[in-house]
Amino acid sequence: MLQFDDLSYRIGGRPLFDGASAFIADGWKVGLIGRNGTGKSTLLRLIREEAGKGDGSIRIKRGARMGFVAQEVAATDDALLDVVLAADEERHALMQEAETAEDPHRIAEIHMRLFDIDAHSAEARAAEILVGLGFEQEDLTRATREFSGGWRMRAALAGVLFSTPDLLILDEPTNYLDLEGAAWLESYLRKYPNTVVVVSHDREMLNRSVTHILALADLKLEVHPGGYDTYLKKRAERMAGLAAQKAKQDAERAHLQAFVDRFRAKASKARQAQSRVKMIEKMTEITVPLADRTTPFKFEDPEELADPLLQLEDADLGYVEGVPILRGVNFRLDHDDRIVIIGPNGQGKTTLVKSIGARLALLKGQRRASKAVKIGYFSQDQLDELHAGQTPLDHIRDLAPNLNPAQHRSIAAQMGFGHEKIQTPVEKLSGGEKVRLLLGLMAYTKPHVLILDEPTSHLDIDSREALIHALNDYAGAVLLITHDVYLAEATADRLWLVHNGRARQYDGDLSDYRALVLSADRPATSGAAKGQGTKPAPASSDGAKRPSLSTLKHRVAELEKEMDTFQRDIARIDVAIAQPGLFERDPAKGAALSKDRAALAQHLQTAEERWLEASEALEAAKAGA
Repeated sequence: MLQFDDLSYRIGGRPLFDGASAFIADGWKVGLIGRNGTGKSTLLRLIREEAGKGDGSIRIKRGARMGFVAQEVAATDDALLDVVLAADEERHALMQEAETAEDPHRIAEIHMRLFDIDAHSAEARAAEILVGLGFEQEDLTRATREFSGGWRMRAALAGVLFSTPDLLILDEPTNYLDLEGAAWLESYLRKYPNTVVVVSHDREMLNRSVTHILALADLKLEVHPGGYDTYLKKRAERMAGLAAQKAKQDAERAHLQAFVDRFRAKASKARQAQSRVKMIEKMTEITVPLADRTTPFKFEDPEELADPLLQLEDADLGYVEGVPILRGVNFRLDHDDRIVIIGPNGQGKTTLVKSIGARLALLKGQRRASKAVKIGYFSQDQLDELHAGQTPLDHIRDLAPNLNPAQHRSIAAQMGFGHEKIQTPVEKLSGGEKVRLLLGLMAYTKPHVLILDEPTSHLDIDSREALIHALNDYAGAVLLITHDVYLAEATADRLWLVHNGRARQYDGDLSDYRALVLSADRPATSGAAKGQGTKPAPASSDGAKRPSLSTLKHRVAELEKEMDTFQRDIARIDVAIAQPGLFERDPAKGAALSKDRAALAQHLQTAEERWLEASEALEAAKAGA
């Protein structure tokens, strides 16, 4: 299907490929990997003939149709479904011709061809793809101008998938998908009938969806069978083998050189010495590639504060008074919590974390937090947090004006900004560099809580791994919204589901939730307009596979912890209310304490009911084990 022969290419004098060769066969699902800046996107542009030609050649199977997501669907009055159907150019042209053709023979040919390409099931297939990517059934007849740019990118992806090209090229397709859409796409790509080349830093996608890895490293291309984890294992074995061979060669070279040095001056041994010099010269140097180093992330441990760090009580959350997106939210965050917020885009995940982080005022209810608590917040839109025209050094100076220039540069170096990047305006930084700057500025303040809303969209796999290590070493609380399953599984101990106007703890793990998403019909919801990002939400967990024993044990333990907390808080309020003369001295305080106690008692009752259900489920699971 696709062959690279001795490909060499430079940008601005910097080589990206040097004599790179590789072969991709029909039907392979190939994950193209490489560190940021190594040339992955450039390679895709060369395949599509959108970049200047380099040396060597790229050959595509004769007659093969190529499909890729060039840009988002235009904002027009055309219906969403019609736009996706038009992506199959042959079917679209035949359908139009069928309306005007007069020659009976040509009409017969058109209908025979439409039958051959299964044109009559096209609407059903297009609808299935759109719903899989998150659209609701009623969205299919809406004009594309009614959707936000992110949703029009999904529509463009739907069009490419529907057209079923012989060679499907995708560049980071999960960047504008949520966890549910990414899970659906993984499943779709596995079953895709033709060849796929996908650039992705999503480790789980590269393990679940591809048959081969195409690795771009050291200016070369190498194809490896299997997913990403298989590739890592083989690479480690190869590096170990090369290191052993090099050690053996170095020992042999040293032995020969010692003979030459010892006997070169002796006439009786001169011929043998010269022979060994030639042997040394003929040796092919074995080199072990240097491992690329990723600048680590580091989140300093905050000063200790008493739990809870913060709470939301009976809170309605939203942007417009009287129009809540989430209702009746009760949320508690302790210093050791690691929580991933799950749920379809547009259901209110960002609204929830903004409200927790005091970036959005509550419409109703209470937000209680220690006055000393510091919150670090990472926004999906990096430029919301960075100042255009300023450099990384400028941002560090603003953050720490009392430090000297050497200290400012030292902080920048720890964030991964050397002298060549430290004076670069932020708008000229790559996406990954902006993420590093934001996270570095956040870490400097030593926050008690990290709120990270899709932090990995611009990070390569190694940088994501570094982020996992940093989060696991961090002593504060973490709230995470991410479509990266590997990151979520490696850092979270609890899940919160945002769905249908509610936010609540999800009783299960990510495997449970992913299976639920893939098996559910994902019925339409009554959320906000797609321009604000809504999509179908999964059904309740009744249809999911049964949670494991470990999941049930964890659920019971968490609920016991929650009940103990409520009981302690109620006891504390009881002591305060019992003070003689409280209601005469300060009736407002007495009334407030009574109200708080009633709310806590209600929360305790709810927790006890959930604990009873979880305990019964655990006993049933033990009996059936």
